[in-house]
Amino acid sequence: MADGTVRPFLINKDVDGNFRLTLRTTRYNSQGYPLVDIALQDQLFKTSAAAKAFARDNFRAQPGEYATK
Repeated sequence: MADGTVRPFLINKDVDGNFRLTLRTTRYNSQGYPLVDIALQDQLFKTSAAAKAFARDNFRAQPGEYATK
């Protein structure tokens, strides 16, 4: 069974072939249930590596904090 943790940076490809970065923050309610807030960034990236570099430079992302769909 999965542990239920959500990686904070989601990188996926849109229908036009551009890569998009989504920031995900997890908080917990009073019963311990995780609530995930998402924020899609406006920038478009040509490669996944460019999206990772942007996350690293602007949000201090670390290796292993990325997920792809």
